[in-house]
Amino acid sequence: MSAKPKSAWVFPGQGAQRKGMGGDLFDRFPDLCAVADRVIGVPVAELCASESALRDTRYVQPALFVVNALSYLAVHDEGPPDFLAGHSLGEYNALFAAGCLDFGTALALVCRRGDVMARTTVAGGMVAVLGPDLSVLPGLLADAGLTDVDIANDNADDQVVLAGPDDSLTTAAKAIRAAGAGRCVPLAVAAPFHSRYMLPAAREFEDVLADVRFAPPRVPVISNVTARPHDPALIGHLLALQVRTPVRWRETMRYLVDHDVREVRELGPGKVLAGLWRPVLAAAPPVPERTVTPESLGSAAFRADYGVNRAYLAGSMYHGISSVDLVARMGKAGLLGFFGAGGLGFDEVATVLRELTADPGPGRFGMNLLAMPDNPALEARLADLYVRHDVRYVEAAGYTGITAPLVRFRFAGAYTAPDGTPTATRHVLAKVSRPEVAEAFLRPPPREVLDELVARGGLTAEEARAAARLPVAGDLCAEADSAGHTDARNAVTLIPDMVLLRDRYPYPKPVRVGAAGGLGTPHAIAAAFVLGADFVVTGSINQCTPEAGTSDEVKDMLAQAGVQDTAYAPAGDMFEFGSRVQVLRRGTMFAARANQLLQVYQRYGGWDEVPEPTRRGIERTTFRKPFDEVWRDTERHYRDTGRAGLVADADAKRRMALAFRWYFAHTTGAALRGDAEERANFQVHTGPAIGAFNRLVHGTELADWRLRHVDVIAELLMRRAADIVASRRSDQ
Repeated sequence: MSAKPKSAWVFPGQGAQRKGMGGDLFDRFPDLCAVADRVIGVPVAELCASESALRDTRYVQPALFVVNALSYLAVHDEGPPDFLAGHSLGEYNALFAAGCLDFGTALALVCRRGDVMARTTVAGGMVAVLGPDLSVLPGLLADAGLTDVDIANDNADDQVVLAGPDDSLTTAAKAIRAAGAGRCVPLAVAAPFHSRYMLPAAREFEDVLADVRFAPPRVPVISNVTARPHDPALIGHLLALQVRTPVRWRETMRYLVDHDVREVRELGPGKVLAGLWRPVLAAAPPVPERTVTPESLGSAAFRADYGVNRAYLAGSMYHGISSVDLVARMGKAGLLGFFGAGGLGFDEVATVLRELTADPGPGRFGMNLLAMPDNPALEARLADLYVRHDVRYVEAAGYTGITAPLVRFRFAGAYTAPDGTPTATRHVLAKVSRPEVAEAFLRPPPREVLDELVARGGLTAEEARAAARLPVAGDLCAEADSAGHTDARNAVTLIPDMVLLRDRYPYPKPVRVGAAGGLGTPHAIAAAFVLGADFVVTGSINQCTPEAGTSDEVKDMLAQAGVQDTAYAPAGDMFEFGSRVQVLRRGTMFAARANQLLQVYQRYGGWDEVPEPTRRGIERTTFRKPFDEVWRDTERHYRDTGRAGLVADADAKRRMALAFRWYFAHTTGAALRGDAEERANFQVHTGPAIGAFNRLVHGTELADWRLRHVDVIAELLMRRAADIVASRRSDQ
């Protein structure tokens, strides 16, 4: 179907002012003008009638803001548009129109901005350059040795504004004219705005912005700094940056065109921005036929059951790395994330659930439930806790067989409809990489498990009858080569195999098959859907986001990783069995040291049998303390968690294994805390998807992980994946 053309309302910045601006708007909005007069300290109508005032940055900025704002209010009943944007000062009008700030607060902020910028002591100015091809401009400036001149406004292909010292701007103008590259027009400004020379002003203004609270925008507002929609959590940060960084207006217009905007309305004095838009519109292609959209990828039934607008989930990452903030952010974006309960104690998970289910809470969310063969009591308590809090979505991981706690969660509340259809009200998404485990989840729960649950009151007889005709999992997730525990499967083989296996179990409501592992680029997402996935689950890339519950040190390391920077190491929770996890290799020695511990365990019957040089090396670089201290810590841990029996009668080899497990817990904690002294021992679960994503966003604003919000990543990957799928179809 054809996408509907969209609209944007834009607001001009300083330079658009003219004497007499505002006209009858002041009479139409007397109450707001009274507010403006009090905030500014001078009647706004008088400012707009004074040429001298309109040349003073302290007054022209608030005066122009008021005129822009009243121009918006005069037509806002005709809206809303699909996007809002403003050039420099006009960005504050866009934020006001989006509901991020009320009129008085926004105006007071603009007054402070104008004052801070007017007080700058930097000598310099700005020059507009008009020419047919300004892509040569950086080269011309470099050839002339003008390293002290910045591009302050990138307005259009044929218009930029330079900022810098006056002498350097004069030299730049001569070089540009001599090369026939364009016409130079000095601007009547008091300082080199939007350049490095405004750093002191930006820092002062940042302190002002620290006390301002911005509401989430009702309409997307394009940031001057990123040329992308504002993130509510970063508005203040980006407004401070805006003072000293270029206005990326050309990229803003390109973003609007790429998102099907074909109508731009300028609100305020003059038509400068409308003039910049006209050639962009003339060159814009028709609004494309969108037969594939982000919303259409995957299973519609999955989206309906999970209440999401895209068949895209954020998987759990243990120890709360998939944090409350992460799942809340996903929920507010119409998506769903699973909280990473693995590795946390019962009381910690209970606290998290109280926060997630508070009124008002973050909305829809899921929880992680891990198989716990060495602590089945905790698994059972968590399943009961989830039922009590009416959790509806669980990601089941690490299971090699079906357990009673998992069945208890899945079928609590199950019933048989009047037409005889068995129905479960809770969803289990099972991560699997082995066909025999997948089949266990595809079958109804074992009869003996149901009987046991009914006998002890875990399920009612009615719930058990419904369960006997339903699969343990309504959704399977084919987990390919992924972060953490992995069988290193190939997604190209695994996903189709799981689809074929699923098709052998024809329930009235088919089990959905999703994909996880290696999903770090739009092409990988598109490939998963083409291979037959009904949904996708991302993991590693979400660990390098502001919402992830790990340290900034780990996020810095992940943001520098490439696809080659991972390794396999023993899994701490299944150390003796040789199970593996995939971890970050770059910047840490964890993988090498953990593999050495496994080799020692497999070769020797106890710590005393290990050759002394090897023992000294492990104590010095791996444990960083004597083995006896490690064992005392290990005993204390098992006593404190009610499992003293596991260490009481342990033989020498078992003692060595349990002590070695201490290292895995220690290295996880060090990474989560960002303990700089233990950096070489950081255990960071990740797959190569993070390296692929880093390559994807290299050179963009998302190269900075502080801007990589989980919903921003989801939108980027799904939108581009839809375009890839659509382009492949059009080529056929």
